[in-house]
Amino acid sequence: METRILGRNLKVSALGLGCMGMSWAYGPSDRDQCLRLLRDAVDLGVTFFDTAEVYGPFTNEELVGEALKPVRDRVVIATKFGFEISAAGGPLRGVNSRPDHIREVVDASLKRLKIDEIDLLYQHRVDPNVPIEDVAGTVGDLIQAGKVRHFGLSEASAVTIRKAHAVQAVTALQSEYSLWTRDPEDEILPTLEELGIGFVPYSPLGRGFLTGKLGELENNDFRANHPRFNGEAKQQNARAVDALKDLAASKGVTPAQLALAWLLAQKPWIVPIPGTRHLDRLKENIAAADITLSPADVREIEDVIGETGFAGERYPAAGLAMVNL
Repeated sequence: METRILGRNLKVSALGLGCMGMSWAYGPSDRDQCLRLLRDAVDLGVTFFDTAEVYGPFTNEELVGEALKPVRDRVVIATKFGFEISAAGGPLRGVNSRPDHIREVVDASLKRLKIDEIDLLYQHRVDPNVPIEDVAGTVGDLIQAGKVRHFGLSEASAVTIRKAHAVQAVTALQSEYSLWTRDPEDEILPTLEELGIGFVPYSPLGRGFLTGKLGELENNDFRANHPRFNGEAKQQNARAVDALKDLAASKGVTPAQLALAWLLAQKPWIVPIPGTRHLDRLKENIAAADITLSPADVREIEDVIGETGFAGERYPAAGLAMVNL
């Protein structure tokens, strides 16, 4: 697979692998199957793996650490801090980016991941009670100490990005971006381009909706409470995806591949991280990196989607409240 550069010098595969769903949010999973999938991903050319302490909590980092330990020298591992989590792994108790907490999380993540240095450490959500300059300074200290290589932010505003970058260089921003979530185009993408910061879109397939293969959701699937997956919004979104499926078929690809290729065509410093638990889906996604879209192709995709458009907020109210606008 081709590689891309995030920030100044973090080299990663053009598509990464989001590991959240292997342990959290989408219902029960088979741990042994996920271990095999992570190792298969490396063999298929993926070098960029995304996890977080909150996924599980804690168990996803342990899974990723176990799977990738034998190939540590071939992969880039990203994880995140920023939530208050009980030691027992109970319900989240809000955000927490106090410097002492960041240091505690990093030490715990290093142990779970079985590594000596975190390649990319994101602040998972901006903490309104802690100045971002203090957060950036703390991560900078951890970089100097050899525990972290690169600093990242997630769902941060352009103002926050600038303040953090002035203290410690930000290598990447991870926020939601896809054909059905295009908010970053207005202010975030120009800011990242100006500052030389990479962009890592999560949910690049609209939490599975853009694949055109999503069935009924179980009650323990966190998407069941998301506005876009319910009622009239779901019906409208399904019509838009049907149009995407028709266009993809005319080009001899799947809708998932077309959606990922569209993202890759936006900027050379964008690295999507689609998640999956299945080898066939992993291979399908990876193949998208070989699709070259012309500017006319990109416009055609956007026009087809725009005829119907997507409806509904991307998160319930509680989730939206944690996005730093």
